[in-house]
This record gives sequence, C-alpha cells and structure tokens, in this order.
Amino acid sequence: MSFYDLSAKTPTGEEIKMSDFKDKAVLIVNTATKCGFTPQFTGLEILHQEYKHQGLVVLGFPCNQFASQEPLSNEDMVSACQMNHGVTFQLTEKIDVNGKNEHPVFEYLKGELGGFLGKKVKWNFTKFLVTPEGKPFKRYASITKPKDIEADVKQVLKIA
Repeated sequence: MSFYDLSAKTPTGEEIKMSDFKDKAVLIVNTATKCGFTPQFTGLEILHQEYKHQGLVVLGFPCNQFASQEPLSNEDMVSACQMNHGVTFQLTEKIDVNGKNEHPVFEYLKGELGGFLGKKVKWNFTKFLVTPEGKPFKRYASITKPKDIEADVKQVLKIA
C-alpha cells in the first residue's frame, strides 16, 4: 500500500483521493476547534496561502478523541474554522486517529513515522508531512507550530 492508494471524505461526504496530490507536498494534521492548539489553524492557513502555488496541500482531519475537543458537527466545524481562523484549506469529515476505527490515512502514516508514544497520536494537531513523491517525510508534535515546519516544507518542495 502507498499513500496514493488512500482516500478520505470531505465534511459533506465527497471522496478526496490522495492520488490527486501526486507531485505535491501534503501536510496532514489532526485538528480540533476547542483545543489549546486551535490557534494553529491560523498558522496552517498561512502555510497554505504561502506555498499552495508551489505545491503544498494542507489537509485538516478533525478528531474528537482527545478530551472531546471537536464536539461540533462537520458542518459547524467547517464554519467555525472559516469564521474564527480564515481557513480555506481542505478539511475532512471527523475521524479517529487511534484505535479500532482509526482512519486508514493515519494508520498508514503512523506505521511509517512512529512518534513519542510509539505509533499512537498523542494529541490534537499532530502533523505529518508527505513528499511530492508520496513518501512520509516527518512527523511533528502538537506543540510544533506551523511556522516551525516551513523549512521542511521548502525542503520537500525544493524551494531555495
């Protein structure tokens, strides 16, 4: 299995194929609207705006597994992200990142890039950067601010 064999669904149920992102760097983030790290939405949007034309795709995967910090419906979550943080990057429907119902994208990424707690995602706003060739490049902890990922984004996009 490769990254490009995977897919997700938008908050309205449409399929998002990872194969549509061939030749693009993809930053995958498990998000939540009621978390102490929620202000990172703004930084993620800045990265999205700065590098989308050079090939960066930001995908937010909302998750309610950590202290119920994503209690909103898919529709309300999208509205909150747009109104409160100006989010224009793609969000998915709510998913699980750990456990028996974990989303296949996170199952794959965790298998390729273990973390501090082994393969488990520790908290909201864990980030995974995938190269334009579809190779998982690096995993980032929740505390890692989006601006601190910028150098790696530039590296995988081959921007001087």
